[in-house]
Formats: sequence, C-alpha cells, structure tokens
Amino acid sequence: MKNIILNQRKERDELLSHSYLTRHTAFDTEALLSSQLIKLITGPRRAGKSTQALQMLKGKNFAYLNFDSQPLLDKWNSDVVMRMLDDVYPGYDYLLLDEVQNLDAWDLWVSELYRRGVNMVITGSNAKMLSSEMATVLTGRYLQVEMLPFSLREFLEWNKLDIQDISADDGTEAWALIDDYMRNGGYPEVVNTRPLLRTYLDTLFDSVVWKDVVKRHNIRNTTELNNMAMYLVSNFCNPISANELTINLGFSSANTTRRYMDYLHEPYLFYYLSRYNNKLKLMQKAPRKVYVVDNGFVQAKAFSLSENLGLLLENQVFIELIRRGYNTEKTVFYYRSRNDKEVDFVLREENHVKTLIQVCYDLSHEKTVKREVGSLIECAGELHCDHLIIVTAKEARIIQKDKYTIQVIPISKF
Repeated sequence: MKNIILNQRKERDELLSHSYLTRHTAFDTEALLSSQLIKLITGPRRAGKSTQALQMLKGKNFAYLNFDSQPLLDKWNSDVVMRMLDDVYPGYDYLLLDEVQNLDAWDLWVSELYRRGVNMVITGSNAKMLSSEMATVLTGRYLQVEMLPFSLREFLEWNKLDIQDISADDGTEAWALIDDYMRNGGYPEVVNTRPLLRTYLDTLFDSVVWKDVVKRHNIRNTTELNNMAMYLVSNFCNPISANELTINLGFSSANTTRRYMDYLHEPYLFYYLSRYNNKLKLMQKAPRKVYVVDNGFVQAKAFSLSENLGLLLENQVFIELIRRGYNTEKTVFYYRSRNDKEVDFVLREENHVKTLIQVCYDLSHEKTVKREVGSLIECAGELHCDHLIIVTAKEARIIQKDKYTIQVIPISKF
C-alpha cells in the first residue's frame, strides 16, 4: 500500500509541475480551504476537476489519493491507508480524494474522516454523489464546486484573447475561434489538438457510458443503453418523452427508459429541461428537452445528415446557463404558449419569471425576425415577463415591438 501511495505522490508532483489555465468559478479559493466543510468538485470526466483541485491546493501541504487506480481499490484497507498517508505526507493539512465515487461505501468513510476533523477536497464524476449519497450521509457538511468543460471565455483566454475586447469589427481570428468552440466544444485536452477531437471524444463518450453507467449500475443489456445514448445525442435540443423513446427504441417498458435516462444524466453526459408550468403535475407530464454537456460530443457521436448551427448555439447557451448555476429542477425551463409558440429558456427567480431567452443563429432575414420575436412576445405576455433576450451568433441590436424591448446579443457578449 505504501508503494501505491508513493507512486501516486510522484503522479501528484508531476501534475503540480505543469502550468494550467485559471478557471472561473463563483468561489474564492482561500475562503473555501479555510472552511472545514468538505469541498466537493463535481462534473464530467476529463473536464478539469482534478486540475482545479490541484490548483486550489498548490503550495499547501496536502495528501493525495487517486481512486481511478485499480491497485488502490484492490488493496483497499482504510486503516492502513491512513497510516501510510501519515508516513508519506507527515503533518498534512488537506486531503485530496480524486474520483472517490469509485470506492465502495466511500460516503461512510468520508463521513468518518469529516468527524475526525480532516479537511477534505473531493472530486467526482457522478451527479448521484449529490442527489443521494452526499445528501443522505453528509447533509450540510459540504460545499459544491461544479466544473464543466471550458466556457467560451476560458477557451478564448487559452487562445490569448479577452472575450470583453471582441467586437463585430474584429478580424477573422476571434470569430473563427468562437465558431470553432460552438462546433467542437471546450474539452481541455483537445482545445489545442482539434484534428484529434472526434477520436478523443468518441472514446471518452463510450468510456463514460461504460465506466459510469454500465459498471456502476450492472447494466446487462448494454446494446439498449448504447442505443439510447446515441439517440439522445443525435436528437439534442429536441423535446422527448419516456413513452416516445420507449416506442422509438423498442424498449420493453417506459420505466426502463426513465431509468436509463437518469443513469445517463448522472455522469453529466445529458441534461433534461422541463417545460415550464405553474402546475407541477402538468410540468412533469410534458416532454423534456435533451441537452449534451459539450457540443464536441455532437460532432463526435451524433448521427446527422446536416449541420444545424442553430441547435449547436442553443446547446451552448444552455450549458452556459448551467455553468452559471441555473438548475433544471428550479430555475431554468423552456416554455410553449397556448398557441404552440416556444421560447427556449425561461429563467425563474424565487416565485416569478425573471428573463426569457430565445436563441437564433442568424437574424438577418425579416421572416426569421418576425417568427422569433413573435414567439418571444407571445410567451412574454403569458408569463408576465418584460426582460427579453435573443442570443445570436454575431448580431447585436435592440428590437422594439409593441410594449417590449428585446436585447439582441451575440454569443460572445452573452
């Protein structure tokens, strides 16, 4: 066991020797580390959780355990591990547990460490850590920091550009990068190696399905699960229902379909957006729209006969809203009016609708403007909301219609 921990220390030190992009989060690092609450960094695999944790702890005296290590899991003995950590990292102030969800009954062990006063930073690639295990055993004892792939702002910073300095008059480089991000996403490991993107993300997608869904939930019919994952990524930004999916995929029951959908959300592959309604029961019955955690997965996996830039932009806006802390259970929805007009995003604050957002790649045609503005205004009237936004690829202007003022904002400014 000591050799395993010593080898992991070498791995830790090697990772610490590299330089990384500073990520943007809502938390102050020093304030986080000074708290005795568990710091839980969650998000999809390979999105930068471990790097963020290492950056937080750089210069601190911290111990490190990586649970993506089969030898560590095979030889696991908590008492022996704690003794060896004291030997390898004498007097450590913090303990970093990387991908801890791979350890059986990890939550009980972490709870014990917390009671003993160990100051912990934990990373994990599974949303269920919050929904059941963390919430049940560690209620009120942790702070969550969610890490997603690079935002557009971070992607441009990686390429030495400040998003605040970009204007419609800029040359092609900035806009080429903005377009590249929309099409290919922001997974950190391929921002500099775009020719490898499809192969890398194809493999990563399959790995997440296998490691975080099939193995975790002991799925026997892997073909059904893979078929669903491919269907969802190929129908991103579209409304779906469990009954519809059951029929289209030839599954035996809608309960199986719902279970698989939940499983594919747990490792942050897919999100499901509810249709806004003041009556909870009606909202739960309506189809939900499906979104993918990163546009790169659409390029790598989706079966499509044509490229739909509007849907890619919509997916990008949705993930940006999630990155800002909006919650698909409470604060962000889509809406369809009584006349079947749709608005892409309803942002809710406390008990009222705060903002409506429509996404349209290109507003250069009057017919398009009439359609998008008409839908937005009709939904605004029904929802009693006057803060209206249309997000576009490049265009910026103000549209006055009836009693409403609509801000048209390019994605770089959104």
